[in-house]
Amino acid sequence: MFAIGDFARHGRVSVRMLRHYDAIGLLAPARVDPATGYRFYTAAQLARLNRIIAVKDLGFTLQQVRAILDEEVGAEELRGMLRLRKAELEEAMAAAAGRLAQVEARLRSIESEGHMPADDIVLKSVPPVRVAELTGTAASYGPQDIGPVIQPLYEELCRRLAAAGVTPAGPGIAYYEDSPDGEGTIVVHAGLTVTGDPGDGHGFAVVDLPAIDSAATTVHRGSLQGVMPTAQTLARWIDTNGYRSAGYARELYLECPEDVDAWVTELQEPVTPA
Repeated sequence: MFAIGDFARHGRVSVRMLRHYDAIGLLAPARVDPATGYRFYTAAQLARLNRIIAVKDLGFTLQQVRAILDEEVGAEELRGMLRLRKAELEEAMAAAAGRLAQVEARLRSIESEGHMPADDIVLKSVPPVRVAELTGTAASYGPQDIGPVIQPLYEELCRRLAAAGVTPAGPGIAYYEDSPDGEGTIVVHAGLTVTGDPGDGHGFAVVDLPAIDSAATTVHRGSLQGVMPTAQTLARWIDTNGYRSAGYARELYLECPEDVDAWVTELQEPVTPA
């Protein structure tokens, strides 16, 4: 038999953790000295300890680990638990990838801070444009909230346009506005340039976006998950050059290849002299 310290060393866990496993009924010692209270374990118990560690490393709680090891969970329920855990890990990986893209974009912004040439931001007029659009609601202006809303909107819009026999006549245009319900949510407008009037009954709206007399514009290259540094650079330019925002900005999708890191998007912010 092994004393608790030796067993912990062989199992690559702490003595404190073994005491906790004993307290919750996950791994009891083979024998406890009634006089001293010392715990002793057998070599055969290393197999259960290894299974505890392996299942715990999948992200299950200790209560779930105990139910799995004691076969209190049926095969179908276990498959469901594993599928759920897989989905959680995939979601966490996607969120981490998005944060990584934002960190990389922030690093690029910091490295070029104060050195961006003025001609990267162009003040120009934007002509009126007709778009077919669908709308949705996002929790905030943050890319992490906009992205999951706008992508399905564009997929559904393309499907409905095809069903109506309408071919987009130009790039996609997205814009956002505060929700009128006053709850702090955002109305997301996903539009595609069209000409003519396809009529009603196709499940999308046709909207004529007005001209913008004066817009501060800049080009963002890469995924829109990393657009915030570009948008903030544009905002600083507006402020330092004596302008103020005069309405909701638009995103003009100039190039949208399958690789989102190769996207080219023009940000168009309506401005007026401050």
